[in-house]
Amino acid sequence: MTTAVDLNQRFGLDGVLSFSELPNGFVVATVRNAHAGATIAMQGAHLMSFQPTGAQPLIWLSPEAKLAEGKSIRGGVPVCWPWFGPHESEKGFPAHGFARTVPWRLNQVDALSGGETRLEFELIPSSLTRSQWPYPCAVRNIITVGKTLRHELVTTNLGSEALLIGEALHTYFQVGDLRRVTVNGLQGCDYLDKVNAFARVTQEGTVSFSGEVDRIYLDTPSQCEIRDPAMQRRIVIRASGSRSTVVWTPWAEKGAQMGDLGPEGYLNMLCVETANAAEDTVTIAPGAQHRLSATYAIEAL
Repeated sequence: MTTAVDLNQRFGLDGVLSFSELPNGFVVATVRNAHAGATIAMQGAHLMSFQPTGAQPLIWLSPEAKLAEGKSIRGGVPVCWPWFGPHESEKGFPAHGFARTVPWRLNQVDALSGGETRLEFELIPSSLTRSQWPYPCAVRNIITVGKTLRHELVTTNLGSEALLIGEALHTYFQVGDLRRVTVNGLQGCDYLDKVNAFARVTQEGTVSFSGEVDRIYLDTPSQCEIRDPAMQRRIVIRASGSRSTVVWTPWAEKGAQMGDLGPEGYLNMLCVETANAAEDTVTIAPGAQHRLSATYAIEAL
């Protein structure tokens, strides 16, 4: 595995980008430019934190998140790929795929003219990944740290047959008090309600929270927003390459059973995920690619 020393020699940018190794062996990239700060774990190319300069954090990371080889991190932006939810036929395969728990390599770093920092990661194929996904393809996770946070998940089909994938950016947003939060922009969309045996329901009005929510919204627009009166802000989510949006909170009872959410952590996080899930899986022709992207911005209420 590439070490922090190697990464600093190849990609380090004085005062902007550096790499360090945590006591448990996790290698983490730290970005600090004029616009924002961020940390990204090399395992999973997993963005762990993002905080615009002079603002409160946009991304939530559990204070009890466990950083362990081969385990997903509670919080940040886990990458779900190449399927979303349980594998359709293999019960022993991990939910949401393997991308969030395996090593990625850093291919390129760009200091953009506007002061943003862009990092391009590529998933490293291995015997483990090939045993679960024996299809020739490449997947890149491109993260741009600036006034806004931008994620691009790009899958290229390197084979001679069409490729079917499901995926999501499983983004945990920091909120002040989930009981007062609403999600706007999904009005009129149908959703599959996992809490209610995947019943198909039409969303009436804004989404609000008073218990567990686990929904896949279908045929969703390219923009929605989280309104957070406790933090006096709204988080605007602009998506492309996606027609489905997942909204998830475990709420109190299930959150307490998870073990790494933290005391009442459910009140301070909300997942609104840009996805290709359920009826929105993507078929990629041989030699073609699909780009799933999301841009997150903080605006005042």
